[in-house]
Amino acid sequence: MARYRRILLKLSGEAVAGAAGQGFSAQRAATLASEIAQVAAAGVQLGIVIGGGNLIRGVSARGIRRVTADTMGMLATVMNALALADVLEAAGAPACVLSAIEMPRIAEPHSAARALRRLQQGRIVVFAGGTSNPYVSTDTAAALRALEIEAELLAKGTRVAGVFDKDPEQHPDAVLFREISFQEVLARGLGVLDAACVAMCRDHGLPIAVFNLNEPGNIMRISMGEAVGTLIHA
Repeated sequence: MARYRRILLKLSGEAVAGAAGQGFSAQRAATLASEIAQVAAAGVQLGIVIGGGNLIRGVSARGIRRVTADTMGMLATVMNALALADVLEAAGAPACVLSAIEMPRIAEPHSAARALRRLQQGRIVVFAGGTSNPYVSTDTAAALRALEIEAELLAKGTRVAGVFDKDPEQHPDAVLFREISFQEVLARGLGVLDAACVAMCRDHGLPIAVFNLNEPGNIMRISMGEAVGTLIHA
């Protein structure tokens, strides 16, 4: 039986990317959707925030203003959200897209009340468009959406096992934390999550699980309350 009634799952654009972390891979997205559908079938209500880095990355370094670059990134999240919702439907999991940037011919406009209704109707809600504001990461958007839908856990899927004392991809001797406090994550400047996201979750008592998304079955294990990856809490 699932431990959590409602989870906000944070995914990077890389979760549905093709080779070299770029573009969109239908095969990879379908595999991910199958895992998510199994969690939903176990009775867990799921909201999902997905990034857009597989489609737009580093544009500000090529002379584009930050505000414009961030807006392009938010539009990229809409594209990923539409694709993810489509493959979720194909996997037998009813899904809908709610966008913080209004585009009614493409997605439903976001509101907390609408998101809660869709969850209660048995749909997976894929949130798109970030917060509709520049200078705000999709991590922070995930924390905001998690609080709005009264999620019991913010679960962030990454390509590493959890939160380490230093970058494990650069330092083979990096140490994995199984549990760590919000305050220690902020004090150490551990960059696995945006600081604003961590502070928001700390201020509202929302625990964060950071886990390896590339390990099959981890989303289900998280939903069952198994000790997977790192748990960040008060």
